[in-house]
Amino acid sequence: MSTINPNGKEIISVTTDLCGQPLTLEVNRVGFRTSASVLVRYGETVVLGTAMVGKKPMSGMDYFPLSIDYEEKFYAAGKISGSRFIKREGRPSDEAILIGRLIDRPIRPLFPKGYRQEVQTVASVLSMDPNFRPDAIAMIAISSALMLTGAPFDGPVAGLRVAQVGDSFKAFATPEEREESALDLVVAGIESGITMVEAGANEVSEDTVADALAWAHEALQPAIALQKELVQKVGVEPLSYELVLPNEEIQVTVDAWMKDKLGEDLRRPYPERNEMVSVLRDQFHEAMLEKLGEDYDDVRGEYDEAFTMALHKDVRRGIVEDNLRPDGRKLDEIRVLSSEIGILPRAHGSSLFTRGLTQGMNIVTLAPLSYAQIVDTMEVNDGERRYMHHYNAPGYTVGEVRRLGSPGRREIGHGYLAERAVLPVLPSQEDFPYAIRSVTEIMSQNGSTSMAATCSSVLALMDAGVPLKAPVSGIAMGLMMDGDTPYVLSDIADAEDFAGDMDFKVTGTEKGITAIQMDMKVHGLPVEILRQALTKAKPGRAFILEHMLSTIATPRTSLSPYAPRIEKIKINPDKIGAVIGKGGEVINKITAETGAQIDIKDDGLITVAAADTTNIEKAINWIKSLTEEPEVGKIYEGKVVTIKDFGAFVNIMPGIDGMVHISQLSNERVEKVEDVLHEGQIVKVKLTGIDERGRLSLSIKDAEQ
Repeated sequence: MSTINPNGKEIISVTTDLCGQPLTLEVNRVGFRTSASVLVRYGETVVLGTAMVGKKPMSGMDYFPLSIDYEEKFYAAGKISGSRFIKREGRPSDEAILIGRLIDRPIRPLFPKGYRQEVQTVASVLSMDPNFRPDAIAMIAISSALMLTGAPFDGPVAGLRVAQVGDSFKAFATPEEREESALDLVVAGIESGITMVEAGANEVSEDTVADALAWAHEALQPAIALQKELVQKVGVEPLSYELVLPNEEIQVTVDAWMKDKLGEDLRRPYPERNEMVSVLRDQFHEAMLEKLGEDYDDVRGEYDEAFTMALHKDVRRGIVEDNLRPDGRKLDEIRVLSSEIGILPRAHGSSLFTRGLTQGMNIVTLAPLSYAQIVDTMEVNDGERRYMHHYNAPGYTVGEVRRLGSPGRREIGHGYLAERAVLPVLPSQEDFPYAIRSVTEIMSQNGSTSMAATCSSVLALMDAGVPLKAPVSGIAMGLMMDGDTPYVLSDIADAEDFAGDMDFKVTGTEKGITAIQMDMKVHGLPVEILRQALTKAKPGRAFILEHMLSTIATPRTSLSPYAPRIEKIKINPDKIGAVIGKGGEVINKITAETGAQIDIKDDGLITVAAADTTNIEKAINWIKSLTEEPEVGKIYEGKVVTIKDFGAFVNIMPGIDGMVHISQLSNERVEKVEDVLHEGQIVKVKLTGIDERGRLSLSIKDAEQ
């Protein structure tokens, strides 16, 4: 029996099994005034996907005005924001921005070129099952809503987040399983192929990643079929639209003018090629102005776009026909590399990494663990970010005049990719008790700046003396398809990126992969082509890593004199209260008298930071005196607190006394304890035993031997 909503429409619902749980798509229950809205349920996770489509093309735009947002709702997880001052959801967290970008990347290429109608989609997480992340369900919600609008969206799309549990792959892994997994992989695809990949990995092999891609593409097919079933049940009517495409006659005119000016004449190293293209573009516009007169101003934009299209076709032709790239390189050839370290005298670590015209400067700053970033999202296991990588790329890096502002999606995404690349090789906080901030300032861009950020950050971390488990390098690869024949390019520059069918970034150590980001501009690719691309990236990574190690082979053994000195001590967590004291009285006293900064973790790890190592030692000894537990066989210096006929009680630690029997006072016979000891006397004693009731037996004579 169907259900009718308050507006008289039938509530339509479809369900399938996805990875062992029911996935349900429902329409007409909420969002009555949207172009389309879908309520998606999976387990206890509920996501609302909405889509709005403008009625007319946006005039004057030379890009597709699509926005995809992912909305975290703290109530979805039964939480209130941990911020002291802001409880209402406001600016999206970096995590929400990254998930929005994750959904955008496989969906945007599936709209036709020249589509200019404004499209806005929002995925709102209304209820969140804490056993898995809701990002894949949000992607299905957005895709389902777009399918129901009737817009020319060549979906549906579905995605899965995949972990490796034991020898098997698993979607919707629990937080604990993801923590233990060597692979955290997000795969998006359509029915015929994969459209987007993003991964973090703990030095896994290329074959493992490719096998996971194949498994994920097969596993997400039920979600694609379910969306098609929903479209059929709803009876979606296609929307009429107009594409803003280059005038074919204009393209013919441009191609004819440029025919003898492309090819070998433009295959020059950067920046010479860029300068030649700029001069050629100016000459082209002058020639067209002379030919068309004053009317040219009205169509100049179309001619310029046709000029760019001719350049792209020439790039593809050179690669496919001559196996030569725009700058004359072979397909697997990497641009000239150059690296420096220690270039900023006051920084804790710094580097400058240059690949062709792409250049990244990285600066590393070390601080006590209390400077770690608290992550406040709707997800239950927020935790802290001890390692933070930030990426900046102002307009001057591409030769443009551009207002400075807060980082956008691209900057946040590139920083996160470089951060993820290094995380698997960072030392544990027990071994290196520092918060680490790595900032990449891009100085010049000509392709693969996120990989420059990765390489420069590793160099700067090693310069700072961070004991990385292994160095990491990264490379940006490209792909061009000529029919069924793939042409894989190593270390792509801008011209190849713009003209190509896929760009993918791979980072890793000599042992294996640590991060991947793949974006397809074609409508899906088979796994075997992706496997081939991953395999060809490996020698490129190795070549770049060899160069990096020629600059600095191992992390410095000492820190910068300007970095804080930090020492650590591990105590029984039950003793944390003794260090803090009532109302923080004890820890405040230690801090005031030593000048040291003290950070305490729940597991009993205490870090002590100060500019002067003497103050660190004083604070650590103080903490030890509060928390140290008696150790049999150890010699202590204690104070005689009580004298009895049978012996004396000696205080060896705060609140801990032991007894020295009269027979243990000396190697010679003692008649009276008072003949040897008096209250308040400082003596050395050896702890010889602890009985079942916790009583301590001490010996002065054994301590003297």
